[in-house]
Order: sequence, then C-alpha cells, then structure tokens
Amino acid sequence: MTRVAFYAPMKSPHSPVPSGDREMARNLMAAIRADGAQVDLVSELRIYDKSGDAGLQARLREAAETEAQRLIDTLPDDFGLWVTYHNYYKAPDLLGPAVCGARGIPYVQLESTRATSRLDGPWAGFAKAAHDACDAARVIFYHTANDLITLKRERFGDQSLVHLTPFLPASGLPEASDCEGPMLAAGMMRAGDKLSSYRIIAQTLGHLADDWTLEIAGDGPARAEVEALLAPFGDRVRFLGQLDRDALQAAYARASLFFWPGVNEAFGMVYLEAQAVGLPVVAQDRPGVRDVLLPARYPSVEDGPAALARAIDRLRADPGLRRATGAKARARIAERHLIPSATRTFWTAVNPLLEGAT
Repeated sequence: MTRVAFYAPMKSPHSPVPSGDREMARNLMAAIRADGAQVDLVSELRIYDKSGDAGLQARLREAAETEAQRLIDTLPDDFGLWVTYHNYYKAPDLLGPAVCGARGIPYVQLESTRATSRLDGPWAGFAKAAHDACDAARVIFYHTANDLITLKRERFGDQSLVHLTPFLPASGLPEASDCEGPMLAAGMMRAGDKLSSYRIIAQTLGHLADDWTLEIAGDGPARAEVEALLAPFGDRVRFLGQLDRDALQAAYARASLFFWPGVNEAFGMVYLEAQAVGLPVVAQDRPGVRDVLLPARYPSVEDGPAALARAIDRLRADPGLRRATGAKARARIAERHLIPSATRTFWTAVNPLLEGAT
C-alpha cells in the first residue's frame, strides 16, 4: 500500500470554513485513497497572502522553514509520494519541494497555476516560489484548458502535464430531478466574484416574465448585499441559507434548472452537482466553466443579462427540452466526472514515478 503525503497551502481540507477549495481538496484525497492508498494530511500550515504584504510573506516563509525542517526530521520513511493541491502565486508550496528534496520523495501537484506576470510587483517573491515549486513537480495535474496554457508554455524539462477532469466524490449518480420545480442558484455570499455573479442574477431576473420562482442556497458576509439586490423581486426569491450536503442535494432534486453566471470561477463544483441530478444549466460562456458544462452554446459575457434571460425563458417554456438537456448532462457526468475516472487518471500518471523510486 502506497502512503501519500497531502498538503494544501491555501486552505486545509479540515478547515471549518466551506469553500470550493476545501471541497476539492477533500475530493482529491478521496480519489487518491480510492485505489487503496493511505493519504495523510501532513501539515495544516496556511501559506496565503491575499493582498501582497511583504511583511506577511516574510513571516510565512519563516514559519514554512520551521515546518519543513520538522517534516524532514519526523516524516515516517514509508511515505512514497507527496501531493500538493493548488500551488499559486498567493499560496505557494513552501514545504513540498524542500521536504521531497531532502527525503527523496516523488513530488506532484494538483491544480497548480503559473503566473509569470506576477514575478514583478507585491507578490514577486511568492510568485517565484510558486513557479519554482511547479518546476520541482514531476507531474502536474490540471483541471481546465485555461490552466494548461501557462503550464505548457512554462513546462520544466520532461515534466508530465495530465488532464484530471473535475469530479464529484461519488461512484454513482444521485436520483434525477423531474425538472419541474423552482430555479436554483447556489454560491457563497462574499464580496468580489461571488457578489458579481449575484449582481448578474438580479439583472437577469429583471428580464424574465413574472411567473418564476428562484431558490438560493448559500450564505456569507455579503448576504445583506445579496438580499438588497434581490429585494425588488419579493417572495419570488427564497433564501435557503447555508445547507448541509443532504439539504443541498434535496434543493437540486426539486429544481427545474440551475442558474449561476460563473464570474471568474475556476470551474465550479455546483455545475457538476446540478448536472448530476439532470438539471439543465444556464451560465455564461467563461473559461473554466465551459470545461465542466455539457457542450452547447452558452450566452457570452458580452451579451449580458438579457441573453441569460432568453436562455432561461427557452428552458422554462419547454419541459421536454429541460429534461432532455438535463439527461445529456447527467450522462456526461457519469462518464467523465465521478471518482472512479479521477482515481484511474491519477494513478496511471503516478505509478511510473513510484516504480522509478523503488
């Protein structure tokens, strides 16, 4: 049995704060261990600088040096692989390359990005560290075509770049929706990109006829702003708050379609979850997002909320179209976006490294 060291510098998989990063880290750990491996979270040291603070970066580097030395000294000898999730310029892996170099452990990365444009400016040092960590990886697994662009351009030596499609942590599909209920949106309520998506939702709803209802799953520090945006629509919008897994699954199951514009989403786990129950999705045609949606024509960003409203109206007017589109999306999830596919992809790429290390 292979023992795998897992590390996520941006956010621990054990963090109590829900987010897509946390869920994806947990899913990746589950996919890796599904082949019988033991996966250990070897450090919860958070290396993250949101604002480009040189002082913070210096303190984090010092903490990382201490933590790396601890791991070099104490990591058991039976670890055969190190996996780092989401190394990038705001959250570089300052542990894995040092520990793996000292202990002779093969080092791979999941969902890393290269940002040469950040090698100047307030994140220059962290961007260089993230770039160097990418160079140290024998294999980098990427999730979207957009990520591949810079990874391929800056590929180091004979490094392997492997497409690991985003996936749900399940081996089968949940019960399908009949696509007859309210529309559903789901997203954290926080400033920035999430609030921008909610702003587009509010603008889109203003273009729809009056016989619609929308449920919204999510909560967060920007909830008051989201509620203010949607207040003009009264009780046609129902706020569900933050839901646990079962309650969110029930919301998907009773919905007629899923609506989330997807402003700057890396890809969006909610799209996979919605399509798994057979919901048609209305979203904008954006990098990352298009990688996890059923191939089709989606409204462009430039066409704005009116185009999203037209897409919604087409689906609302035609139950057969909703069900047919949702069924195709559901079949695609079964084929490409469940844990068995992810497990096969990961170990097919990594096993040669383990054989070479023995």
